[in-house]
Amino acid sequence: MSDLKLGKYKHYKGNFYEVIGCARHSETLEELVVYKALYISNDFGKDALWVRPKAMFMESIELKGVMVPRFEYIRQ
Repeated sequence: MSDLKLGKYKHYKGNFYEVIGCARHSETLEELVVYKALYISNDFGKDALWVRPKAMFMESIELKGVMVPRFEYIRQ
């Protein structure tokens, strides 16, 4: 999982997150990214934690005809 940098990322929709670590699913051993929202959500509160499959976290998506990273690394 060393190809994933810890630090701050910007989601393609504009919100900011901090990757705090990596984990594995206990049954499938799938690589997961553990990250924290850097905003206050009306639904989930402050500093909500999320997990997402690493492959999905690191993929690019098409936005208005252009391929962009789902999460763009900003800094440590």
